[in-house]
Amino acid sequence: MTTDHAHSAPETQSRAHTGGSLAIPVNSESYPRRSCAPSELTITEGFWAQRQHVNATTTLAHCLYWITSLGWIQNFTNVARGTTGAHHGWQFADSEVYKLMEALAWEYGRTANPEANQTFEKLIWVVISAQDPDGYLNTAFGHPNQPPRYSDLSSGHELYCMGHMLQAAVARVRTFGEDDFTAAARKAADHICRTFGPDGNQGFCGHPEIELGLVEFGRAVDEPRYLSQAALFVERRGHRTLPPPALLSSDYFQDDAPVRSKDAWSGHAVRALYLACAATDVAVDTHDHELLEALAGQWHHTVARRTYITGGMGSRHQDEGFGEDWELPTDRAYCETCAGVASLMVSWRLYLATGAVEYVDQLERTLFNVLAGAVNPSGDAFFCANTLFQRSEGHEIDGISLRAESSLRAPWFDVACCPTNLARTIASLNAYVASVDTRPEAPQITLALLIPCDINLSLPAGPAHLSVRTSYPASGRVDIALGQWPAGASLRLRVPAWCSAASISRTGETRSVSPGWVTLRGLESGEKVTLTIDISARISFPDPRVDAARGSVAVERGPLVMCLEGCDVPENGSLDDVVVNPQTLAEDPNGSITIHGSIRHPDAQWRLPYGPKAATDSQPATFRLIPYYTRALRGTSVMRVFLPYEDPTSTKKRGTPCSL
Repeated sequence: MTTDHAHSAPETQSRAHTGGSLAIPVNSESYPRRSCAPSELTITEGFWAQRQHVNATTTLAHCLYWITSLGWIQNFTNVARGTTGAHHGWQFADSEVYKLMEALAWEYGRTANPEANQTFEKLIWVVISAQDPDGYLNTAFGHPNQPPRYSDLSSGHELYCMGHMLQAAVARVRTFGEDDFTAAARKAADHICRTFGPDGNQGFCGHPEIELGLVEFGRAVDEPRYLSQAALFVERRGHRTLPPPALLSSDYFQDDAPVRSKDAWSGHAVRALYLACAATDVAVDTHDHELLEALAGQWHHTVARRTYITGGMGSRHQDEGFGEDWELPTDRAYCETCAGVASLMVSWRLYLATGAVEYVDQLERTLFNVLAGAVNPSGDAFFCANTLFQRSEGHEIDGISLRAESSLRAPWFDVACCPTNLARTIASLNAYVASVDTRPEAPQITLALLIPCDINLSLPAGPAHLSVRTSYPASGRVDIALGQWPAGASLRLRVPAWCSAASISRTGETRSVSPGWVTLRGLESGEKVTLTIDISARISFPDPRVDAARGSVAVERGPLVMCLEGCDVPENGSLDDVVVNPQTLAEDPNGSITIHGSIRHPDAQWRLPYGPKAATDSQPATFRLIPYYTRALRGTSVMRVFLPYEDPTSTKKRGTPCSL
């Protein structure tokens, strides 16, 4: 390839485009509802507003530092200069640059922060200088001293990386407009359609992602060919045509069975969930009701039998994948952060498609437990794996963690997919808070997540303004004040499935409401509404078919899963010795949660871990529980979510809808 364009930055003036202009990750007229864009919804205060601030001021720069210092950006310059003798990082390192660019674009769309835009523009010329004239773009394949293009579709990640480029381009189009970067994305998408079209290479990528990028980029730039190519990729899967590497099988690549014929998600969790996202988009845009129904069934089966109480997905370390039904070990839970991000993405799409409340319930569970705790409060250390039972204290990691599991968050990882994935998700979080019904004859605004925000919409029926103020989940009170409100528009609120008591107060009247959607009609400008939810701490019992947690209980408060850290166990005991009494769960006015039980010391005489019941000495103890997302903030520590209990005859209270 020629390199004379490698040393000059491109022009970046915004140009008009024909695609959807709302700054949201999913935007299709085929969905019966849509997200609220940052121009329409602002997260004003509280936990997630603080997280977005930290993400903007620390995490984005942190990610840029690491991908720069490790040479992942230099890879593009090396391709442009023709000096491709050595490639820095894994073959999928390009994708981290694109995910950071996507995060920068969403941040610019959220705040109009010029620094985010300037950083994006600096990366543009570096990236597009490495693009081949025919649109191909990758720094690990296809150049001197590198393997040929598409010579390893199973593990090469070439299409995966270009899929993330397209998603970054979607964010750019919708927050800035079309420019040289989005023009390069068009060239890449056109190259893929030519190369892998109906009469071309019949292969597909071992890691789903290109499908997701093609659908949404096609929507953004109004190019239906990209949707057709994405649908083609989705249908090609499931015929065992990709050769799996040693010790792995076809389901690792989602190539064991056609998408529409599967009963549940299996194999590599992130691959399965990214594919489900794309397949949902394809089903909606092509009006394929059979495919959409199959995906909804897979979601329900997987959430009911293969998902942890935290919302985490993926119970196996070997393939970062799903186990079989009820295979949910607590101490070997992988629950990759990227799987949490992907779970949020697919749950939101299924909600937009169906309006069903359970998808948002699960999204909230994942958001407040897996994703909230995956990055530390200062925004510069991360969990990749999110176990439910940390048996070893481990050690502090100052630099790159070579393994995903650790008792402490790490600044970076050898496979560093999670930090940039978190960055782009938090930057675009506004899009998951509320939705608008796109049918003009029935204007409806749905507050999906109970997050403090201001919403300002221009509906066909007129402008709609409302403010939401709450400290949820610290409290269960949500105050909603309407400003200007169009006649005939309704407001829909969610009462979570775990809630045992809730009420709505409106114009001096209070009524009880049940879990699910609560629709308010006949609203008037200036009206005030208060939703009150009982978020008291509760005991949750695992399904008895989950061997790993049988005889244990978990504690939840509102959407938060609680845990016990080793530093809150008396010095003469350990987590393995803890036994609790579910009937002693207590919560003080400040929200501190305790549970009584004992420290049991079995007979210390050497014996096998099986045999007659050992004699024990028991010492009464009280245990303080903390939210799972706050674990590992007081130094290295062991931790567990499920606690053995000593009173098997205690009355079982309403528990979690998840299997574990």
